[in-house]
Amino acid sequence: MPNTIKKRSQKAGLPPGTLVHVGEQKSEKTHITILDYDEDRVVEKELTGVEECLLLKARPTVTWINVAGLHQIEVLEKLNECFGLHPLVLEDILNTTQRPKIEDFGEYIYIVLKMLYLPGPGQEAVTEQVSLILGPNYLISFQESAGDVFDPIRERIRNGKGRIRKLGADYLAHALLDAIVDHYFIILEKLGEDVEDLEETLTNNPTPRTMQAIHQLKRKMIFLRKSVWPLREVVGSLERGESPLIQQSTGIYLRDIYDHIIQVIDNIETFRDMLSGMIDIYLSSISNRMNEIMKVLTIIATIFIPLTFIVGLYGMNFKYMPELEWHWGYPLVLLLMLGVAVFMLFYFKRKKWL
Repeated sequence: MPNTIKKRSQKAGLPPGTLVHVGEQKSEKTHITILDYDEDRVVEKELTGVEECLLLKARPTVTWINVAGLHQIEVLEKLNECFGLHPLVLEDILNTTQRPKIEDFGEYIYIVLKMLYLPGPGQEAVTEQVSLILGPNYLISFQESAGDVFDPIRERIRNGKGRIRKLGADYLAHALLDAIVDHYFIILEKLGEDVEDLEETLTNNPTPRTMQAIHQLKRKMIFLRKSVWPLREVVGSLERGESPLIQQSTGIYLRDIYDHIIQVIDNIETFRDMLSGMIDIYLSSISNRMNEIMKVLTIIATIFIPLTFIVGLYGMNFKYMPELEWHWGYPLVLLLMLGVAVFMLFYFKRKKWL
């Protein structure tokens, strides 16, 4: 998971619409790929020049343009010349600290959200910002690097599976949103396993590392909540909106995504409550362990108090002490001390202090 706060000092004092890339450079070069399709044909290629996008815009087919890599600002400026995007939209695309949101500009809809996925078994989750520009017959997606969760959608387009090639760009936008939300569940499954492991460790043998693991999981849950909670408003606005770019038939599928987001939010809140409870359990277990240690030490000290008194009494240097000349005095005193210790242990046991 990334840091919660990223540096934005380089944008301080600049006028609105100034194009400055905020975030980490995750690719060496910006790559632009297209999938141009209808019900009968599919064209897939990597663009060598941004100017080719202008020819694709006029086609009646659905055109999906994917831009991987945001640090080359001149590429985005040329793309803006083709599609006439607002300068503030380009500024938001380059700012990878955006909160998920939606803006309707009439001719197109701008959507920004967070994409999270696991690159491989045992690896940490990767997160990046994804921006979508939905037009009448095109969709432009901007992401920070080449890796994403959209390969199954590309396969469906190539093979003509499902209804994606029979419907418009709005259904393609739904498919991308659905893929991102589905991977939230995969991330939550992994975090759920970590929470269960922490619970077992907390029950058996809590250590300071356990507390560190709890805080790390809480940070991840905070980031997930910041990524998912606003997305509910985004999808809800898409579903309830009256934009002609969203067909009525697509609204049903958007409601399904909305339900999935609610489930993700419920799971996140459940895990957050569990982690908060784990902190209390950890502190209680540490306190109980300390109390047990203090109880044992107190019992030992209490047993030795009368023994110390007896030893101190017979350690006084008076000449005329009555028992000093007894032949069996020493073993009798030892037996007396042993008897006192046994009696006190029996008394503590009966009082259930042991």
